[in-house]
Amino acid sequence: MAVLCGGMMLAGPAFAQTAALEVPARSVPVPSDVSPQMAKIIGAPLRTNWNVLPKSGEEWKVVADAGAAVTIKNLPGLMERMHVKVEKTTIDGVRAFIVTPETISPQNQNRVLVHVHGGCYVLNPGEAALPEAIFMAGFGHFKVIAVDYRMPPEAYFPAALDDGMTVYKSVIKTTNPKNVAVFGSSAGGALTLEMMLKAKQDGVPLPGAIAPGTPMSDVTKVGDTFVTNAMLDNVLVSPDGFCDAGTRVYAQGHDLKDPLLSPVYGDMKNFPPTILTSGTRDLLLSNTVRVHRKLREVGTEAMLQVFEGQSHAQYYRDDTSPEAKAAFEEIASFFDKHLGK
Repeated sequence: MAVLCGGMMLAGPAFAQTAALEVPARSVPVPSDVSPQMAKIIGAPLRTNWNVLPKSGEEWKVVADAGAAVTIKNLPGLMERMHVKVEKTTIDGVRAFIVTPETISPQNQNRVLVHVHGGCYVLNPGEAALPEAIFMAGFGHFKVIAVDYRMPPEAYFPAALDDGMTVYKSVIKTTNPKNVAVFGSSAGGALTLEMMLKAKQDGVPLPGAIAPGTPMSDVTKVGDTFVTNAMLDNVLVSPDGFCDAGTRVYAQGHDLKDPLLSPVYGDMKNFPPTILTSGTRDLLLSNTVRVHRKLREVGTEAMLQVFEGQSHAQYYRDDTSPEAKAAFEEIASFFDKHLGK
């Protein structure tokens, strides 16, 4: 029997299994309390070709190279505005970039950040991997090493994780792990979490802090906002869209519930202090908050910042938006609190 209390229904046994809630179609306006720059991003139409679903690494490479060309064209202006320089390098056989701001804060002189980029494990090759790393170096005044990990068709699961770990292990040979942070968004957010699980498995010292942004923490597509934000998130658009297709190509038949692909199912005990970032329209908001709760349940210090109106990873879409500055300065402040000097 259910009891009505203060206008709320307290569910008894008869209400344990609820039916799906039918929601009428409606228009969703752009929030009025965001910056003009972010309003333009939020109000943009759904991503073009979100429902084009390549089925092989070779097909994905064509898509990735076309998208990368557009991103790379915009990099010189971004680097100039963010006052950073980029150097291409190879670290123990893994392609990478060293992103150095004109001014490294005094407290960051002995600190290094490792960046793993997003793109559903199939997008943003080469220099196209750099925007988030440039934002972090520019706004946070840290040296950043950005990993250009292997992707299909060059390599498949667990290549991205292996390359991230190779670079991280090289960095901590010369830098105290407590002075190192790992960050990335989307697939990069998942890889950040996967790297912590792998480091624990292999007995590798953990970094001082991590910042997984809107992580693809459950690629089995469990999570409320896969439904509530479908066709509202103008970046990912649908749980059955291009990002799901890309992940499946990368996984190459591997169990999608493996914590090294869906890290929300891993043991997060003793993880480093963590800051997570998402937006209210993000298809992966549930993926993000589930990780936050799991970290809190095992006693890890975890901070969650959720931005008004934003779809997937839009906090690093426009460096002139106050939201971007706020997001990365928040992460930088969190790192400053937890990293060694």
